[in-house]
Amino acid sequence: MVFAVSTLQSYPISSMNISLSFTRFLPTPTLTPPRASISPLPTRRPPPLPRRQKPPPRRRRLPPPNPPLPLPSSCSLECPHFESCSGCTHEVDLQRPEIVDEAEEFFKGFGVDDFSFHSGKLLGWRCRAKLVVRGSSADPVIGLYQEGTHNVVDIPDCKAHHPNINVAIELLKQGIVELNVEPYDEDAGTGELRYVQMAVTTYNTSIPQSERYKNGKVQVTLVWNSRSEISPSFQKLEALANFLWKTYGPKCNFHLIHSVWANFQISTDNVIFGNRWKHLVGNKEFWEHIGGIDASLDPSSFGQANTRAFDSMLHKLQKYVPYGSSVADLYGGSGIIGLSLAATRKCRFVKCIEVNKESKPSFERTLSRLPNFVDCNISWHHADASDTPLLWLVGSDVVVVDPPRKGLDESVILALQSTVPSKHHHAAVSNSIVSSNKDEKRPWILRAREASVHVKSKTVFEESHLLPQTLIYISCGWDSFKEDCKALLSTKAWYLDKAHGFNFFPGTQSIEILAVFKRGTKASAKKNKSVKKKKKKLLSKSMPWKHR
Repeated sequence: MVFAVSTLQSYPISSMNISLSFTRFLPTPTLTPPRASISPLPTRRPPPLPRRQKPPPRRRRLPPPNPPLPLPSSCSLECPHFESCSGCTHEVDLQRPEIVDEAEEFFKGFGVDDFSFHSGKLLGWRCRAKLVVRGSSADPVIGLYQEGTHNVVDIPDCKAHHPNINVAIELLKQGIVELNVEPYDEDAGTGELRYVQMAVTTYNTSIPQSERYKNGKVQVTLVWNSRSEISPSFQKLEALANFLWKTYGPKCNFHLIHSVWANFQISTDNVIFGNRWKHLVGNKEFWEHIGGIDASLDPSSFGQANTRAFDSMLHKLQKYVPYGSSVADLYGGSGIIGLSLAATRKCRFVKCIEVNKESKPSFERTLSRLPNFVDCNISWHHADASDTPLLWLVGSDVVVVDPPRKGLDESVILALQSTVPSKHHHAAVSNSIVSSNKDEKRPWILRAREASVHVKSKTVFEESHLLPQTLIYISCGWDSFKEDCKALLSTKAWYLDKAHGFNFFPGTQSIEILAVFKRGTKASAKKNKSVKKKKKKLLSKSMPWKHR
């Protein structure tokens, strides 16, 4: 290395400009006059700065979710058929019928001050409709009876129907006219087409979830005035089904029709469906995603008309069932409630009891679609819940009842009111079953007491002989529920813990109730809660490191 120093002897070193360079070659230094600027020599390059690392990519900030739109202060029906149709009873304030105020006061009288009412879709909510077919082949009428009469009101623009139901009704009218199908004549008992059931499924995983409801497919059930398919008019029935399928089936620009079924009915009373069913065309299986599971529904089995409201109610119900419970589902239908609890609450046992044998195929198909992680003893019994109800109650932690509009059977209420100790209860149940089996000779009754469908769990769970500690009552009949509620609370065996209302039928003075009863009295429940809180406080003081 060569050091080059620019210096003048007449000046002190401290005032000199010094430049150091560690280069291999330097130019010859020159003297400059005092105070004159000297030409800079090549300077040492500073060491390179460490390469700056790229900052981690920022996460894309998603826009905040849109807050739920508040319900309008007043929502009106604005239906052209309101004056003549018996389907809706009021056309304003659909979001809160007057019966809600009555319900709030009723539940306050039993200590429930936080009654809530849930109102969902107010227009186009009905996904299942049974309609009367009358008129003539040239001018068919499809609708509902006028209030207090058997005069049928045509409702082509019903605001409660899912929009695709109205489209399917118009298509059916075209088929009736083109194929010269005779609507049923009540007075003469003649004609061919008596009723029609329209059911919409929104189950379609090939499109986004937000678009599934409006793109729902319609299952059409034609109630034919015949004993069976062995009749002269059956060819016309098949022609009508093929007309619907070819016009709006899967190969058309607008796919509307899911499937077409036939039901055969010759009764002269007001019963809509007969006992004989036949699949004509389209998909045989009808699916809907409800309560966290895929549920199968045959046209013969009961299904809720308001699918979205029912789904909302199921999610609310699930919160009141503790994990690992044993559940009895009385009036269980096709088992949607019980099976949804088996999947979402990891239940040990689920028993579904239903008197309608037509619900069994739907239950079996829904059972086959349950997730693999479900480890539960599941059974479905074709039986009347009012027959030896103790058989279903004993050993269950939670009992769910979803009776018809008339309410609970008297025998079920008496069984729920019971407070007999578990050992005596178990003996009483066993004796009653043994004695009734000895007296009972009808083989179909004996078969009903056995599980029609039974799937065992992988884990062996210990069975209990205790009474249920939680009762969940789902009611579609407000008047019958009030009577049943008073009867259940009269013996102090239960107290009312929670209550919720759901707007299943906007435009009517009807309300769906979800009521939660707990075993014992409310005073004892409060005492137990306070004792638990005191124990928790003492535990936190004695072992504070566990509660930091």
